[in-house]
Amino acid sequence: MIESSIRITEQFRRLVGTLRLLRMDVEADAIFVFPEAAVDWGKFRKIIEDEKVIVVSMNADVLLAAAQEHFLTIRLLLESSATVYDRISHAIIEAVADDMIPHGCRVLAFYSAMDPSCLDSFSVVNLGEHLDRLSGRDLRQLESRVPLKTLKVVVDLAVDIGWEGREGNPIGTLFVVGDTRKVLTMSRPAGFDPVKGYQRKERSLFDSKVREGIKEIAQLDGAIVVSADGIVEAAARYLESNSTSMLSLSPGLGARHWAAAAISRMTSAIAITVSQSSGTVRIFQNGEVALRVESRQHQPLVWRDLEAE
Repeated sequence: MIESSIRITEQFRRLVGTLRLLRMDVEADAIFVFPEAAVDWGKFRKIIEDEKVIVVSMNADVLLAAAQEHFLTIRLLLESSATVYDRISHAIIEAVADDMIPHGCRVLAFYSAMDPSCLDSFSVVNLGEHLDRLSGRDLRQLESRVPLKTLKVVVDLAVDIGWEGREGNPIGTLFVVGDTRKVLTMSRPAGFDPVKGYQRKERSLFDSKVREGIKEIAQLDGAIVVSADGIVEAAARYLESNSTSMLSLSPGLGARHWAAAAISRMTSAIAITVSQSSGTVRIFQNGEVALRVESRQHQPLVWRDLEAE
């Protein structure tokens, strides 16, 4: 048994009791627990009883101890500085992909907001606002090319760019994720590469500071090339492909979208575009629009199935 770092006090028991009542009231499908320290999972099981609980952590030892008490577990591979929102979002997308929970359901998140040694806060999360009608099968199809955690962070960044623009002005951009070596051979520098010379950890999109920097780079001409593990390998790249004659896209889509479709057709990469005119984000796979994502002001990311243009 692991010595508890999160104390199981009477106040904690009452909080868990309130959480269970809330789960019944909102008809949540599961409770996600995000411990930042060790927990006596045996005692926690007695308090939470037969509730469906999914333990989410970046610590393998914490998850191993939870699994021994028959809790479902998800290991997140994020930077330690990741926000609570990022952790919840990544946990949800992993749980749907693994069919732990159905898409479109409601869940509760139980986490530490003030003190890492205490689980003290919970939130109600409607998956319809995060994943809409996207199913685990759809997510796994995309995961076959790029890990979901990488896809999620790039799409979130693209949605931010589509909604915010830069200094009040709308901007469009293009990300190419995965199959990096082949993508680089099928592209050329548009000019100065702003990420050249930086160490890998200084180019990781799982770092919020790097994401903010990429928003500035997104204003430059050319594509941003991202590896499958979320490292920005190059920026301001012109994509070279002669496969556009084999493509069929909706009328009105510009050169950026054709380039995205072509590179996704000629490689196993996934291309993600941000429309300068509308802020709409499109995900291209095998030369076609696989998903379209709309950004909403002050709302979480909304994933939508492909709709006719």
